[in-house]
Amino acid sequence: MNKSELKPAVVFEQFAKINQIPRPSKREEKMIEYLKSWGESHGLDTKVDETGNVIIRKPATKGMENRKTVILQSHMDMVCDKLVDYEIDFDHDPIKTYIDGEWLTAEGTTLGADDGIGCAMELALLESDDIEHGPIECVFTRDEETGLTGAEGMKAGFMTGDYLINLDSEDEGEIFVSCAGGRNTTAKFKFQRTEVPAGYFFLRAQLKGLVGGHSGDDINKQRANAIKLLGRFLFAEMQKYEGVRLAQFNSGKMHNAIPRDGMFVIAVPNDLKENIKADWNVFASDVEEEFHVTDTQMVWTMESTEAEPVIEAQVARNFVYALQAVDNGIYAICQDPALNGMVETSSNIASIETKETEINIVSSQRSNVMSNLDNMCATIGACFTLAGAEVKHSDGYPAWKMRQNSELQKIVIESYKKLFHKDPIVRGIHAGLECGLFSERYPNLDMVSFGPTLRFVHTPEERLHIPTVQMVWDHLIDVLKNIPHA
Repeated sequence: MNKSELKPAVVFEQFAKINQIPRPSKREEKMIEYLKSWGESHGLDTKVDETGNVIIRKPATKGMENRKTVILQSHMDMVCDKLVDYEIDFDHDPIKTYIDGEWLTAEGTTLGADDGIGCAMELALLESDDIEHGPIECVFTRDEETGLTGAEGMKAGFMTGDYLINLDSEDEGEIFVSCAGGRNTTAKFKFQRTEVPAGYFFLRAQLKGLVGGHSGDDINKQRANAIKLLGRFLFAEMQKYEGVRLAQFNSGKMHNAIPRDGMFVIAVPNDLKENIKADWNVFASDVEEEFHVTDTQMVWTMESTEAEPVIEAQVARNFVYALQAVDNGIYAICQDPALNGMVETSSNIASIETKETEINIVSSQRSNVMSNLDNMCATIGACFTLAGAEVKHSDGYPAWKMRQNSELQKIVIESYKKLFHKDPIVRGIHAGLECGLFSERYPNLDMVSFGPTLRFVHTPEERLHIPTVQMVWDHLIDVLKNIPHA
């Protein structure tokens, strides 16, 4: 298959154009201008709110004018991650895609199908002249990936529809009807640097090649977390040897991704360096066996490096002990049988950056139960506070609760059964969707979320299952034909 054979062509053509436009989270100005110009050039009612969200309205096709208005919604930004040795400027360079069997993926970077493919479907529908539909509002929100600030900044009244279909889900055949709420907890360790005595040897250790993934949707897959593994090794060595001194620890990039690589620099007495190297090799072997199902491509390196000032000993020790102690992964499973064993509450330690006089840690907590979200944030915060860090919690975003007797759910489910002769899976998702924020501003809005199959989102291995795009497109068109009268 080559790109000219991708179906539906109208959707993949729009997606190809979108991937020429830089759109990192919080830096979506080029995409906002593209959407605004696109809507105006097609003679459609187009508005940009003060936050940067874009809405493009299209009137109903002939005979459908009295149907309820449907909002189609996607986010315009993308997670920008890349392989360590791949060169790209995400603020200026396009995403380069290629076909791998039934999958579309990118060269060395995230693909941007999360949620560029949703945006592409909206634009394809807006451009169409042969699809029956009632009044539609296509909404493109900004900065979903780093805090949902586009949806947070949207004022009531910007959208006016009765139903909302969010196109930001990642499993074809699954209809999402609720999502988790989330907050970030950040910790800062402040310190002074000191010189090590004579007779010390510096080692630089690196771990890469982990699968990583989305810290909500993939947290139940029990994949390795680079921060936790590197912290675990350092904790064991500091327990074993008095003389281990830490100079650097860096890992992770995005608050909503499981970190897939990381490094640290340590100084050790000359007579311990071979012991440390041996321990590293044993630890690597043990961990590879531990994660032999989920993470099969781990790469471990440890080599000598240049001397540098180190973090004062007690702060470094407190930091490493906190990494060992901090909760990470699944905390609770949903008790509601309708949500079918979905993860209810979790935490992911996402990134660590060492600067000259401080270490900054970002972690994310999620839950469908807001009181348990508060509890999870308090648990993580307490661990770092006890270790001497300055701790802050973000405002976060609310959960989207399942709507009983939803008209839209019934339409979407019946349409799926009719088209594909099987029942869809109806469930919640342990990730943040903008539907949670919309449910606060628009309490009467009936919402669902669905989309084509994506894998390894928020990583350079992100891929889109090509056949499912046609399925979702057909499903969306059929749903729009069956929207009831207002």
